[in-house]
Amino acid sequence: MRQLTIFTDGGARGNPGPAAIGVFIKKGEEEIMRIGLKIGETTNNVAEYTSIIKAYEYCLENKNTIYGVGQINFFMDSELAVRQLNGIYKMKSPKLRELLFEIKKYEQKLSAIKIYYMHIPRELNKIADSLVNLALDNKL
Repeated sequence: MRQLTIFTDGGARGNPGPAAIGVFIKKGEEEIMRIGLKIGETTNNVAEYTSIIKAYEYCLENKNTIYGVGQINFFMDSELAVRQLNGIYKMKSPKLRELLFEIKKYEQKLSAIKIYYMHIPRELNKIADSLVNLALDNKL
């Protein structure tokens, strides 16, 4: 079974403050995409969820990315986001609930693919993290 590996990160300086997202996608060992993007003024948590949505948007807009894929593994360094996405923690914020609903709609569109959300230490999420910082520093 072919797998897609997606590393996501989001961050805000000031929380809330200027925010950006980072997304790095691999299929096997092949790099498919990396993007760092400013998303305006918001919180760290909104940025985390926005990075996941951006990854889904890319996959659905570029069907070759998901062609033949049976599993998508999302890796992120936000333990809170992973636990919320996996239904372990409840979500109190209306804005985050709205973003979670959007993510669930993407999951339904890709219902033939197994999707997993996993927590990793920040040091294993260096590429996505660096994309966030490069975007915030206007270096992309």
